[in-house]
Amino acid sequence: MQLSLQTFTSLVQNMAAAVQSAATQLLDLTIGSTLRAVLEANASVALWMQWLILQVLQMTRAATSVGADLDSWMADMSLSRLPAVPAVGSVTFSRYTATASSLVPVGVLVRTGDGTLTFAVTADATNSVWNVQLNGYMIGPGVNSLTVPIVAQVPGSTGNVLANTISMIATALPGVDLVTNPTATLNGVDAEPDAAFRASFQNYLQSRSRATISAVAYAITSIQQGLDFVITENVDPSGATRLGSFVITIDDGSGYPPSSLLSIVYGSVDSVRPIGSIFSVQAPNVVQANVTLTLSVAPGAASSIIASKVASAVASYINTLTIGRLLPLTRIAQVAYDASSAVTNVTVLQVNGGTIDIVPGEIGIVRAGTVSVN
Repeated sequence: MQLSLQTFTSLVQNMAAAVQSAATQLLDLTIGSTLRAVLEANASVALWMQWLILQVLQMTRAATSVGADLDSWMADMSLSRLPAVPAVGSVTFSRYTATASSLVPVGVLVRTGDGTLTFAVTADATNSVWNVQLNGYMIGPGVNSLTVPIVAQVPGSTGNVLANTISMIATALPGVDLVTNPTATLNGVDAEPDAAFRASFQNYLQSRSRATISAVAYAITSIQQGLDFVITENVDPSGATRLGSFVITIDDGSGYPPSSLLSIVYGSVDSVRPIGSIFSVQAPNVVQANVTLTLSVAPGAASSIIASKVASAVASYINTLTIGRLLPLTRIAQVAYDASSAVTNVTVLQVNGGTIDIVPGEIGIVRAGTVSVN
């Protein structure tokens, strides 16, 4: 329904015409007259009521409602907005004296230098110094530093911080003196914005009662934000041809999605898959990129600081690559130049000891290994 809206002037004109047509003699509607003042007052009330009607119309339509009103509208369809996702990364704890063992338990809190953002140490059973009984990481005698994973305490994009900005230990940690994040924290995403929520609703409608790629894709994207995935049809997990089978390769931005996420994706897809078909959910094949390069910097520039910025920028770029996306050698050089205006030349650039682009394959993903900047 399209409303016929009127301005203040048109309301006054229409009222004046109606009053004059009902009168038997000419009325005084000049500026300052009593009758005109009454008509203008009524027009003001009508304009306010028109605005209220527009507000109600806006709140009752998904296309125009926002925030909590949009959430309420979607709740009638059993849909909810995807929540914010916390940023993840890693920090390196170090100490001045390495004569005794020190424990870094899960849950230790660290903060950015200004104290505004807090991160917590998380468990990583694949770490060589992980101790199940102590639920933490053990720094052995003679070891000066340890790198462990962290997660932001508050979900959202505010948790995405630059390298070397986490510098405060907020939990008592005997035997450990310093902390820093060698690379930026990534993958923090704010709650699903209104425009994306409306798009999700459209995808939801298109996926109902259909065992299609769109239905499978919606089942995946409705789990959480920031998921990257590839659906490969008529193959088994080994890549061999198998009719009626499909493989979902999924990543949460880390390159190493947890088994719990793979299980959730499997359950979600299982509810919409075609009858008689089989499928599997797997993590991508991670191709580690070890980068070495040599910089020339402008006279007077601090070479060590510039090198640190370039290394962080290159690692961050590589870690944002999605499944199947290649790593161009020339792009690394561009990232190095963009990291600082003091970089005048990039030479001896190699990835994994070679000078060719890294192609991870359809279900592979490139992630940063060591980045050495000379």
